Amino acid sequence: MELTPPGPRGTPPLFARLVDDSALFPPGTAAMPEALRAHYEIRGGEHEGILGLFLCQASRLPELITELIKIKPAKPLPLSLIIDTGLGGVPKAISIVESRTELLALRMVEMPAPSDVDEVWLERVSEFVPEDVIRVVEPRRGVGWLDGVRRVIEHGSWPKIRCGGLSNENFPSVDEVADFLSVISSASGASFKATNSLHRAVRHTTDAGFVHHGFLNLLVASARCLSGKDVREALESTDGPVLAAEASALSEQAAKSVRSMFASYASATFDEPVADLGELGLL
Repeated sequence: MELTPPGPRGTPPLFARLVDDSALFPPGTAAMPEALRAHYEIRGGEHEGILGLFLCQASRLPELITELIKIKPAKPLPLSLIIDTGLGGVPKAISIVESRTELLALRMVEMPAPSDVDEVWLERVSEFVPEDVIRVVEPRRGVGWLDGVRRVIEHGSWPKIRCGGLSNENFPSVDEVADFLSVISSASGASFKATNSLHRAVRHTTDAGFVHHGFLNLLVASARCLSGKDVREALESTDGPVLAAEASALSEQAAKSVRSMFASYASATFDEPVADLGELGLL
C-alpha cells in the first residue's frame, strides 16, 4: 500500500517518504500553526521527497482542522492519526477525519497495544480502522514482546518500535532491535515503523549519556537482515562514511525491498536528518 505519491525524481529510493513529521510530539514543542507552516514549507522545498506523513493526536483533530481551514491547502494533508484517546475513541476520530476529506487524507492510524496484545483487542482494531488505511500497533517491550510483534503482523498491522525517550529504559538494546528485525524479516511482506530519538543518521551518544540509534544504521541493518548478513554490526556502527557507502551500494531493487520492510520513522525535526544525509553524500 502506497502511503503518499513517490518522491520527486532525484530522491533516492532508500529515503523516499522516509521521515514522518512528528513536530507536535516531544521533544518537539511546535504549536499547531507553526508545525503546519513548517510542514508545508518542506512540501514545497528541495527535499520534499523525503517527507512522509503529518502526525497528529486524535485529541487535537479539531485544532488541526481549524488551522487547515485557514491555510486552505491545495491538496488534502496526508495524515497519520495517533490514538491518544483509547481504542474506544477510534471510530469517532476517524469519522471526524472522513468528514473533512477536502482537508485531510487519512493514510495511517497508530496506537499503543495493551500489555498482552490479545487477539480480541487486535480484532477490534481491524474492525475500527478502514481497510485502505494502514494500522500501526506498538507492542510494549518486555516479557513476551516479540510474541506481541508476531501477533500484530498476523493481524495485518505494522508493528512499531520505539527507539528512545526520556530515560535509558526507553532505548532498546542492539540485541532487542536485531531480534525485532529478525521477526519482521521472517514474516513474508511484513513492514514496520520506528519512532523516537532517530533524528540523526548514525548511532551516537548525547551529552546526557544516552546512546541513540541512527536511522541509517536501521536502514543498513534491515538490508543486512534481508540478505542474511551481520545485523548487529550494522546497528552498533558509529562510522557514518562506512554506513553511507554500504547504503549507496544497494541496488534500486534492494533499496525498495529495505523500504518495504522499514517503511518510515517519526522525527520531530526534519532539518537534522536531511543535514546528516547531505553531509554523508547520500542526497
